[in-house]
Amino acid sequence: MSTRLKAITLMNLGILASHRGTNFQAIINACRQDQLSASVTVAISNNSNATALTRAKNANIPALHLSGKTHPDPEQLDAAILEALKAHNVDLVVTVGYLKKLGKKTLAHYQNRVVNIHPSLLPAYGGKGMYGQKIHAAVLQNKDAETGITIHYLDEEYDTGNIIAQVRIPVSESDTVTTLEEKILLNEHPFLIATLNQLVQQWPNQQE
Repeated sequence: MSTRLKAITLMNLGILASHRGTNFQAIINACRQDQLSASVTVAISNNSNATALTRAKNANIPALHLSGKTHPDPEQLDAAILEALKAHNVDLVVTVGYLKKLGKKTLAHYQNRVVNIHPSLLPAYGGKGMYGQKIHAAVLQNKDAETGITIHYLDEEYDTGNIIAQVRIPVSESDTVTTLEEKILLNEHPFLIATLNQLVQQWPNQQE
């Protein structure tokens, strides 16, 4: 491990994902390779069949399915998610392709400590139902000259929290939904890790 990373206080991450969890895997890899001074202590999904949970199990990370099926009452679900995060000593919550809103209790406890990654230049193409290829199709339909990725703090609405960082990606006339998705994915993982590293470096100062 580098001297720079040794000087940084280790941050515990809690991951929330709904499906593939490719960004989650990038976080796992970065932690293992000493590219991110953090440890993933729990992964939660609203989808019992999510590949993200399999990735967690393969990395010996506690993997939990918490959803409307396990807790039909929204307030109980909120309480269960918060309790799981607290039980695993989570400092920062990272939502990667998590398609549900977090409850008020969880957001209040982790105020300005829940971050989300979104494949557009927010506030453009945000909101309920805007994710994945739907965003790329809308970008192409509107003939936008650029698209990008946004990492922002999560609040009670979809994609409206304060922006932490953005990366801009040019759109060419020959782009399709598939090629645009590939461009996003090429930039998404390194951008996420770099931004998390910035938050990790700020973490000791927040604890003083």
